[in-house]
Amino acid sequence: MSKPIATPMPGSPLAEFMQFARHLADESAGIIRHYFRSGYQVELKADETPVTIADRQAEERMRERIMQEYPEHGILGEEFGLHQPDAAYRWVLDPIDGTKNFIAGSYLFGTLIALLHRGRPILGVIHQPLVDDFLIGDGEGAWLNGRPVSVRPCSSIREAVLLNTDHWSVFQLHNGPAYEALSRRVKRYRTWGDCHGYFLVATGGADIMTDAVLETWDLAALVPIVQGAGGRITNWQGEDPFQGGGVVATGGAIHEEVIRRLNSKIED
Repeated sequence: MSKPIATPMPGSPLAEFMQFARHLADESAGIIRHYFRSGYQVELKADETPVTIADRQAEERMRERIMQEYPEHGILGEEFGLHQPDAAYRWVLDPIDGTKNFIAGSYLFGTLIALLHRGRPILGVIHQPLVDDFLIGDGEGAWLNGRPVSVRPCSSIREAVLLNTDHWSVFQLHNGPAYEALSRRVKRYRTWGDCHGYFLVATGGADIMTDAVLETWDLAALVPIVQGAGGRITNWQGEDPFQGGGVVATGGAIHEEVIRRLNSKIED
């Protein structure tokens, strides 16, 4: 049985979409759990990233449900691309965010579901299929399994927990030495990455999450969740994350300092 979810207010149009997103998460989770640590074949896509039958079948199921329930809506999925690009509403799907973790038998992966209206995310979901953690945000609030969650207070870099998906990609795409200096200044640095890192920032388990680069299907769900939990999410330069150039999410209070340090030639 599905866990309860919170709705932003009685009668809000998002309440219907929130419930539908819960159904999408449930149906995709059944497929993902079936293949977890089972004998499937791993393939490489054109960009050399891995994909499995679980990724593809989970996205196919969600796309089918969306087209049945909201035929006028568009869809963008990592595995099967764009459907109805001119639609005002668009669902953005990443069936397994953290496929490398999934194929290694690690728990640190999740399903990302977002709803955009005229290009901006109004709803986001991070769902962990194995433990059924369902985190949803609408930019104004965020709820984990029906209970409100928020970022934790952190006003000092020295007290912060910093997370990242791929340490060396920062050196390839950004100011590696500045990032290294930040990683040594914080209280703790871990690579609890992909969507799990943003989950931890939004629920108060970490203070800074960084990714050197993200695609739209990796990013869209994260924005209303982090913002709804009271945090900030920008690109590496502190601007709109959809402008590209990496992503930085924090609890908010230290965001400006984090951005400054990430872009400093010489760390102070």
